[in-house]
Amino acid sequence: MLFSSLVFVWLFLPAVFLLYKIVPGIGAKNALLLLASLLFYGWGEPTYIILMLASVTINWLSGLAVNGLKKGRGAALAVSVAVNLGLLGYFKYFDFLASAINALTGGGTIALRDIALPLGISFYTFQALSYVIDLYRGEIKAQKNWFTLALYVSFFPQLIAGPIVRYADVETALRSRTQTVDEITYGIRRFLYGLAKKVILANAFAAGADEIFGLSVQDVSTPLAWMGALLYAMQIYYDFSGYSDMAIGLGSMFGFHFPENFNYPYLSASVREFWRRWHISLSTWFRNYLYIPLGGNRKGKVRTLVNLMIVFLCTGLWHGANWQFVAWGVYYGAFLIVERLFLGRWLEKLPVVNRVYTLLVVLMGWVIFRAPGLRAGVVWIRTMFLPTAGNFAYPVLRFVDARLWFLLAVGVFLCGPVQALFPKWRARLYDLTHFSAAEAVWQFALLFACVMSLVSSTYNPFIYFRF
Repeated sequence: MLFSSLVFVWLFLPAVFLLYKIVPGIGAKNALLLLASLLFYGWGEPTYIILMLASVTINWLSGLAVNGLKKGRGAALAVSVAVNLGLLGYFKYFDFLASAINALTGGGTIALRDIALPLGISFYTFQALSYVIDLYRGEIKAQKNWFTLALYVSFFPQLIAGPIVRYADVETALRSRTQTVDEITYGIRRFLYGLAKKVILANAFAAGADEIFGLSVQDVSTPLAWMGALLYAMQIYYDFSGYSDMAIGLGSMFGFHFPENFNYPYLSASVREFWRRWHISLSTWFRNYLYIPLGGNRKGKVRTLVNLMIVFLCTGLWHGANWQFVAWGVYYGAFLIVERLFLGRWLEKLPVVNRVYTLLVVLMGWVIFRAPGLRAGVVWIRTMFLPTAGNFAYPVLRFVDARLWFLLAVGVFLCGPVQALFPKWRARLYDLTHFSAAEAVWQFALLFACVMSLVSSTYNPFIYFRF
């Protein structure tokens, strides 16, 4: 089920919210949310509910073992990590690894299985792993109630595409929480803004980007290559940040407070800063559970650079099981290494150049990420910087009409520049207590526009559903 669907907006969410208000006690409310989450997940993929519940059970038992054993806690943690990564590896990476082995051996040594990727497995696996690891570190207490841990892992607002929520962030809310009028109002506002990001902006950008990237790369001119890169940069930002806004808003409506997942990343002055602002929960996860355990920056310069490359190689693989995403991860790892060696110090002295540099690096990164193949991505980037005529049958104006030009201008201004110029307006967006009649009217208008768009649009899932 999609947040940006009429079934969710008009049936699922109102029904769950009203029932939540009616049922008494935290236990009954948690049970309702767990059942709603399983229905939400099973709506599109009922087969893999069993897999998710098996993951919950494995991590629940692992948590009890890590918490209860005096000896062998490390072994219990190792088993949990191995099983979690084994499940993720089988469903997400089996065919990729099999293809690589077959290519090296020159034959069909291992038969491919064409395994369907369970929705949200990358997100809920990392979330469950963080629970067991934090238990081992003594940062949280074990959850002895299986149903409560199942709610933590499967809670529908952030189940399929994050943000990745640590157990410590919601431990108190799972035991006791309140729904204040301010929290509900803020949650609705945040959800509506996220819905508008997805339905009005991201879907429009997606239509143009899909058409352009669907062309043969030999037919793409330099202006069209830049337009395709820009449209996709806007699409993925509004698509994913919109989902995160909706997840945070939904959490607030039910008394949960999820961490922010975006902080206007296109305002960044370095690639390092970009990754502190983009998909914050994933970057934080890799920092806490991979970079720091590898030694972080505590074991000398060379080891620090190696650790950075490992982290971003894994970041690329997390996004997808093919060489295109591996190259994307290595690409960012290389820029972070260069910035740490010398470029970062230079960029600090060039306040305009550093932002232009970062935007160019990010745009090229999105081309690698989106292009229909790694080789096509390399040719696409070359086309962006070496004047190329392409096919005259495909001018930019064929793909970008007046409406899309207008939405693109709105998207560019609202992805950070307006918020930077008007910090008070930006602060009000995140103010839990802020409410005005004028904004309520604006939100109603947005909802109406979103519904009209949903009625007339075709199916367009969130980009991060496939990761």
